[in-house]
Amino acid sequence: MRTRFAPSPTGPLHLGHAYSAILAHDMARAAGGEFLLRIEDIDQTRARPEYEGQIYDDLHWLGLDWPRPVMRQSDRLPTYRRALSQLWARGLIYPCTCTRRDISDALNAPQEGAAPTPHIGPDGPAYPGTCRKIPAADAPMPEQALRLNMALALAVVTGRPMARPLEFTEQGAGPQGETGNINIDPQTLMNAGDIVLARRDFGTSYHLAVVLDDATQGITHITRGNDLFEATAIHILLQNLLGLATPVYHHHRLIRDENGKRLAKRDDARAIAKYRADGETKSDIRQRVGL
Repeated sequence: MRTRFAPSPTGPLHLGHAYSAILAHDMARAAGGEFLLRIEDIDQTRARPEYEGQIYDDLHWLGLDWPRPVMRQSDRLPTYRRALSQLWARGLIYPCTCTRRDISDALNAPQEGAAPTPHIGPDGPAYPGTCRKIPAADAPMPEQALRLNMALALAVVTGRPMARPLEFTEQGAGPQGETGNINIDPQTLMNAGDIVLARRDFGTSYHLAVVLDDATQGITHITRGNDLFEATAIHILLQNLLGLATPVYHHHRLIRDENGKRLAKRDDARAIAKYRADGETKSDIRQRVGL
């Protein structure tokens, strides 16, 4: 078993991060496996060295350890570019110049006198397909936002001889208690729309980067919050398209505040560093998160 914890250095770690990291660490150690740390710093406009340093300090204080060197996404842009080039050559991605305002206007444009109700996917309202087209075979891949042509991608994956099924094993539970062998309905992916695989300012996206990074690190069990359960269908599709193995998934409950709201990095009152400063121990943190 090989698990990982992959935080973004855009703010202090909070109790929710502590729960996810400790759970992944404990699962790996209980199975005689390995726990890895990865820094997801593709958003260089928000990533800060001081937050990355604090991640290491907080995790060490919690009693966690991992192999060195740590993988950092900012070092892997050529890897993401190669995968995008492969998908581009197959006609599966296309450039998009739409702004958020353009997408909102297109989704809210009246159709026969009534505003449509867009499907809501992991990335929000499904893209209406304004820029969708199959690029010319000899056209160079542009340096701009790139979207996956979802209909074509599904046709490729499901139309292959001896095609791999769109499914995964869930050892935890999704938001509705989903567990066991999960079959992915292609309509679910169609409802997600043509997702962004590369942002102009990042050169990649969360969906593409996380799939490639997990494959490179040989992650066998992905442990993460069940708020990402819906995105798993996209990741399974990308694994199929890129010829990558599908790990086992373990989605876990979220740590919430007293009002039932999911914790966020801006919620400094529950930052691990504050509990440390207040004199709590790593055992206190485990108790707070129910481990």
